[in-house]
Amino acid sequence: MSIKKKIPLLFCLLVFLILLCNNTFHYVRSKSQLLNYNEKEIEMIIKEVSFQVEKTKEGSLYVEDILGRDLRIASLAIKQKLPPNYQDISNEQLTSLAKEVGVSHITLLAKTPDDIIGVKSSDPEEINMSTKDWGYWYDAYQQLFAITPVSVGKGLTLQDYWSGPIEIASSDPEHIDKWGYYFDGSTNYIINPYFRDNEVLEYEERFGPGKVIEGFIKERGVLELSVINPKNFGKKSEVVHLNGNSYIRISARPIWYGSYKYRNVIDDTKFVKKAIKTKGLQSYKVCLNGKSIMKTFVPVFPKNDQAYVIGLVYNYGLIEQELRHELMVHVLLSIAIMIIVLIISFIFSRSITQPIGYIVDQVNEIAQGNYEKNIHLNRKDELGLLTENVNSLSKHLQSYVKDLHQSKELIEYQAYHDPLTGLLNRRYVLEKLTPFINRANKTGEKISVLFIDLDRFKQVNDSFGHSKGDEILKTVAMRIRSSLPEDDTIIITRQGGDEFIIFLVDFDLSETKKVAEKIVSKLKKSYSLDGSEIYLGASCGVSLYPDQSKEIDTLVIYADLAMYAAKKMGGNKVVVYSEKINKSNVKRPRLEARLRKAIENEEIEVYYQPKINADSGTIFGAEALVRWNDEEFGFVAPDLFIPIAEDTGLIQPLWEIVMKTACQQVSSWNMKRSQSLTVSVNFSARQFQEPDSMVKRVKEILSESRLNPHNFEIEITESILLNNSTEIVHSLQTLQNMGIAISIDDFGTGYSSLSYLKDLPIDSLKIDKSFIQNIDEDYRNTEIPEAIINFARALHLSVIAEGVEKDFQKDFLLSKNCVQMQGYLFSKPLSKEDFEKYMND
Repeated sequence: MSIKKKIPLLFCLLVFLILLCNNTFHYVRSKSQLLNYNEKEIEMIIKEVSFQVEKTKEGSLYVEDILGRDLRIASLAIKQKLPPNYQDISNEQLTSLAKEVGVSHITLLAKTPDDIIGVKSSDPEEINMSTKDWGYWYDAYQQLFAITPVSVGKGLTLQDYWSGPIEIASSDPEHIDKWGYYFDGSTNYIINPYFRDNEVLEYEERFGPGKVIEGFIKERGVLELSVINPKNFGKKSEVVHLNGNSYIRISARPIWYGSYKYRNVIDDTKFVKKAIKTKGLQSYKVCLNGKSIMKTFVPVFPKNDQAYVIGLVYNYGLIEQELRHELMVHVLLSIAIMIIVLIISFIFSRSITQPIGYIVDQVNEIAQGNYEKNIHLNRKDELGLLTENVNSLSKHLQSYVKDLHQSKELIEYQAYHDPLTGLLNRRYVLEKLTPFINRANKTGEKISVLFIDLDRFKQVNDSFGHSKGDEILKTVAMRIRSSLPEDDTIIITRQGGDEFIIFLVDFDLSETKKVAEKIVSKLKKSYSLDGSEIYLGASCGVSLYPDQSKEIDTLVIYADLAMYAAKKMGGNKVVVYSEKINKSNVKRPRLEARLRKAIENEEIEVYYQPKINADSGTIFGAEALVRWNDEEFGFVAPDLFIPIAEDTGLIQPLWEIVMKTACQQVSSWNMKRSQSLTVSVNFSARQFQEPDSMVKRVKEILSESRLNPHNFEIEITESILLNNSTEIVHSLQTLQNMGIAISIDDFGTGYSSLSYLKDLPIDSLKIDKSFIQNIDEDYRNTEIPEAIINFARALHLSVIAEGVEKDFQKDFLLSKNCVQMQGYLFSKPLSKEDFEKYMND
């Protein structure tokens, strides 16, 4: 779309948004004003209705008291006319007497062994009527018979007299009655005169809220008014069953006054309860009986009386009608304004778009390579400045294009090469490997994928820093290049970090393995770093195209899996991918989940391998070893689940379980032994990430288990000490000062630089089992263990040999005065129960 069209469109859009905001504001404001007016109108109606309800109640109570006193006067007159025994009185006599004293009916109540019943009455329905289940009414009758003032808290109490509240007649629920009860002890019955219907309801019908409600419903917009009983509204009706009749009491009716034609019981019940609970007005809009209405509920809390709710139904359609009219006026006005703006914006845009069009045409020529093109536009505004800038840009573009061509080769090299090693990078593989695949598909050639990862390279970075690690990576790249012939069918790439991928075209499996083993052999040779000899090694995984997959990405994944399998086997190996490797890798997430659960539920066990003084044949200590027997996988080897724990951060809680369990157990054994045992626990690099926290936790566990620090030994690997950081040395020195021994485990398998040992807080060396198990019966392959024993003595360190399985291995060690040993020759790792039996044998 051209600017000529865009400018009017943008202006119109901007004005439209302004008008939209303005109309929205006016709409909201008008709506707010109408609702405020409606609220004030509702407030006035509610005040008037509640006032009338209160006054009606006060008037009703006043009338009740007057009626009650009239009934007492009638009772005194009746007493004078009747004998003291009800047996001497007839029902016809009571009918005649009722007309004489001006009441509706007279009933006589008398006691039976377990009830108070109507024995005589001018109303046939009340003869033999039981009152036992009448609640406080029955209590009042008993108090009258006892000639005590009635104290039920309802009705009117006078001397020898009680008048019940106005209620529905249980003998005939079609009527409303006002009863009086008189007994002064001179008769064997209670005199019960009562008024019915007209006399009782006349006041309320004349002056009650019903008249007021009728008046307000005539007001414009008010559709319905109701006075609601919140106690019973929305609930199942409280039907009273007495004397064969069923009825709802006046006080239990859900609607006291007014009507309830706009029924929405479920929602109305919710809002009535909320109004009572919050003591505030509640309202909502809904469509009922074909009308859009707004229901409002206002709670009223009279003093010394039950709360009630006034419900008002307002015709919300009147408000919507008014709002629609207001909106229509503003929409018509907005349309007129939009038409005017559109005309003005077209005129304005024309004065701008003509020179812009000229500039665009000239810039198009420059874009096509005519960089010496100049634009001529005599203007002093921004368009004139734009013209000058475009001319200047044209000149600079000519210079820039020349420089771009010169640097193109360098850019292409950087795009496809690793800046550190100069090897091809992952991008090159993704973009350029397709021709090799196409060629292999046509000729039937194989493509081998080698995935190489350095072993323990992270420890070099952590110990010497990343800059030194980069030097190692450059050396690795040079060694890989030198291991392979220069051939277009060989692609060497650096994947990232210490990972390298090599693609070999037309190499069979045997040739591929020879190449891979040659590379691994070269990479495990020593590296010189700051005057120290460093040994790393490498693990290599191999996959083949098209034998295992025709997707390069999948082949890389397979080679990666095979590489990890090589690492699990100790590293410095070449492993070819197989389905078995894939299945074991799929199992790893499940193993991790089960291990996490086992740690949380403390289902990890600790075994103890005895440490023996082979010269005396006595046990002087034990190494604590972690074991896991899972319900799903059975016994899981530590070599399998400990690397998972290291990778996932579970090694810390796993270490805590072993440490606490072992210390508590050995402490318990030492309480029963004359010669205390020592216990050693392996510490991983994880424990030394926060040395101060580690020292604190060791102190806490030793204190909690009551184990003497002199009976505790920490076993660490050489890789932890290689870092030789001030914090780690300080933490080890602190532990050693407490009496804790520090031992280097698997000594001789790590870095070959030994000068660091003399300055570190170390108490003993453990000769790795691989050196012990290489010793044969002719005492060949003894050079390394003998050198370690002599080295330890030179540094005044104790030495212990692990992995002793043959008698001739034991004899050799004793001949070199190395008496501390552990291994299957003496005992395998034992559970705590088996270890106790072993000590007692």
